[in-house]
Amino acid sequence: MAIYLDHAATTPLRREVLDAMLPYLTENFGNPSSGHGFGRKARAGLDGAHEMVASRIGAEAREIVFTSGGTEALNLGLKGAAWAGKARGHRIVTSAVEHHAVGHTLRYLEKFGFEVVELTVDRYGRVDPDDVEAAITDKTILVSVMYANNEVGTIQPIAEIARRVHNHRGVLFAVDAIQAGPHVDLDVEDLGVDLMTLSAHKFEGPKGVGALYLRHGTHIVVQQQGGAQERHRRGGTENVAGAVGMATAFELACAERPETTRRLRRQRERLQKAVLAVDGTELTGHPKERLANHLSLIARDTDGNALTMSLDLEGIAASVGSACTTGSTEVSHVLTAMGYPDEEARGALRLSLGRTTTDAEIEAASATVPRVVAMMRTGQVAVAADPLGQGVA
Repeated sequence: MAIYLDHAATTPLRREVLDAMLPYLTENFGNPSSGHGFGRKARAGLDGAHEMVASRIGAEAREIVFTSGGTEALNLGLKGAAWAGKARGHRIVTSAVEHHAVGHTLRYLEKFGFEVVELTVDRYGRVDPDDVEAAITDKTILVSVMYANNEVGTIQPIAEIARRVHNHRGVLFAVDAIQAGPHVDLDVEDLGVDLMTLSAHKFEGPKGVGALYLRHGTHIVVQQQGGAQERHRRGGTENVAGAVGMATAFELACAERPETTRRLRRQRERLQKAVLAVDGTELTGHPKERLANHLSLIARDTDGNALTMSLDLEGIAASVGSACTTGSTEVSHVLTAMGYPDEEARGALRLSLGRTTTDAEIEAASATVPRVVAMMRTGQVAVAADPLGQGVA
């Protein structure tokens, strides 16, 4: 049995989503900027997608900008807001555990005179709202903190951070909600965010489609020129099928969230209990304020990459952390920020569940993962049969 436990990296495209997309790949193929009937049908689908995504986060359709993915949405929001605010200040506050799509973007902005302040986190990867407020000066124009961490699953106190940020007039608050998207409520009014990003492939939508929520009245400098699409905020012919797919996937994920969350939490706790029974393992991330589907841990005296390879031989897909850093020889910047020494951080393992994960898969994984972890810790190597019937180490 092949068991996929890497839903934090990507999710399978849901059948209902594919069905919703197909008409815009075939008969409704028109350019949504065209004035004829073909274009109007495409435009109707695109407008409907804006409405669907907006309704699920308590926003207006005009506040949604579709992009080519979460990374572009983050770049558009962060760079756009930074350049728009440059006349007022140059200071940007963020955390030490952000996804590289945020961290690298902000490092890029430093080349142009922006000052980036990275806040420390506690052992669980949480930012202290007091630290956020203390870091804000009269030169601060933007604060960016992720909702839920992609590596360890920790959920940040976003609403409280937003309250502290908005104690300071003119400072914008941006939230990377890409990992949180299918798992937590994202009402932008309740959260108090000015910018927020989503990515379709994290909730069984298509890859290569993302969205930026931009509160009405928030000014950004456009990063991609070439047309008036997306209300002059993102030039280029829109990916109508992708936007429709994202909207459909998000609608289904939000509608099913309460039931799915209960099941995923139960499944994750079953797997967590089994894996953490192995000597030398430790849960990483907050024990309670974490995503329901997310199990992250340290297996001491192991190498996470070797561990995931051994699990793959056993038919279990897992990861050491962010798919964007797979293959890197560097240890996780998230675990480093949380205080783990390099030798421990190298033993990271992430097991992430999804809507399609079954109880039978969790039972099988609860037997296999602890066995493989224990073998790796004692220096043994997992062996599986190759297609020719020979042993593969």
